[in-house]
Amino acid sequence: MKAMILAAGRGERMRPLTDHTPKPLLMAGGKPLIAWHLERLAAAGFRDVVINHAHLGAQIEATLGNGSPWGLHIAYSPEPPGALETAGGIATALPLLGDQPFLVVNGDIYCDWDFNRARQLEGKIAHLVMVENPAHHAGGDFSLDGERVTYASSGQTLTYAGIGVFSPSFFAGIAPGTVMKLRPLLDAAIAAGTLTGERHACRWVDVGTPQRLAELDQQLRDQELRNS
Repeated sequence: MKAMILAAGRGERMRPLTDHTPKPLLMAGGKPLIAWHLERLAAAGFRDVVINHAHLGAQIEATLGNGSPWGLHIAYSPEPPGALETAGGIATALPLLGDQPFLVVNGDIYCDWDFNRARQLEGKIAHLVMVENPAHHAGGDFSLDGERVTYASSGQTLTYAGIGVFSPSFFAGIAPGTVMKLRPLLDAAIAAGTLTGERHACRWVDVGTPQRLAELDQQLRDQELRNS
């Protein structure tokens, strides 16, 4: 199974930090955010990783190279200025991802979801990992009925964690280079009853602001001190 890390966003809420550094390369716990993903993917047995980029993408390629320091092979999917949004970026990268289901991870999150679990989900058309609603997104995104994803209701809602397993067919109708968000595809799958998901109850951080980045950085440094 291959993995794709989404790294094309401009990171407007992280400015001025992202004026000169792409968000996935911002430091947390002594290493770039994206390096935490690469380490955990390698530990889970992944070998092929695709990374899309747009804003300051050359820095991402220069920093990560071909992935050999992690025992990985990294292929890059460059996007035009402004990027292609999530669905458009994935659809454009399909030639690099092959014809088998693949794991997708947002480059601007920190999460301890077990990437080994992705291989157990290869039969799904689209499967989302969801978490408890953080304070900055209290309304959530969706609900779960067993493993079937439904629209957020008056009952308990959950937030999409930015981690999912998808079949290439989920993006087959999108021409390469199209700008398209993921939500319309998810809405269509919910209507068809084909979108599944699960709840992750452990650690997850949406590193969307300088404050949350600073908090994560301190937590990871404290964790390293405890473990040393």
